Amino acid sequence: MAQQDRAIRTRRVILEAAAAIFDDRGYDRATIAEVLERAGVTKGALYFHFASKEQLALAVLDEHVLDIIVEPQPVKLQEFVDAGQILAHRLRSDPIQRGAARLLVEQGSKHLHRKQSMLTWTQFVEALLNEARDRGEVLESVDVRATAELFVGAFAGVQILSHALTDRADLCHRLTVFFEHTLPSIAPPAILARLKLDPERGEKLDAALQEKTLLQV
Repeated sequence: MAQQDRAIRTRRVILEAAAAIFDDRGYDRATIAEVLERAGVTKGALYFHFASKEQLALAVLDEHVLDIIVEPQPVKLQEFVDAGQILAHRLRSDPIQRGAARLLVEQGSKHLHRKQSMLTWTQFVEALLNEARDRGEVLESVDVRATAELFVGAFAGVQILSHALTDRADLCHRLTVFFEHTLPSIAPPAILARLKLDPERGEKLDAALQEKTLLQV
């Protein structure tokens, strides 16, 4: 068990180091040597978990969505908002999220298959919106798949703008503005009145999630 735990920690260290390199230099310019130096692991340890730079990048993209967990809320649509705000907050400092963000939007290597990560994130959002609609929180006229794709695409654009202007310091605020403009077109007024859209919510929720994780260890 101790050996398994050590392997899990080593894998995470490698992933975070690779994500930081991808964030700094992009996929094409990043090298395995840089990842080894930043992670402080041997070449054998890295290749035990990842056979290539491409596998490293794909693993970072996989973690991008798996890392987002939200606590259940009385209003399901609030979970949709919370997922976005937690991600926006983490993009300010979390190496996995920052590295994945650059991998998703950069126009570099054509060998890196980015489609699955976008599809997974879209399916995650679509599932939340479908549950919300089943509860009467989303208007029946709304095309849930199209709305999920709109959110994923818009979020990518909003974070690019925020990154360029403030290194994502204002990303949570910009996401709140996006929600304020779009949610009235998909949710009934009674549900809108119950939603909490404040930009600081993502940081508070993430802190609570991190504390809960530590207590479970």
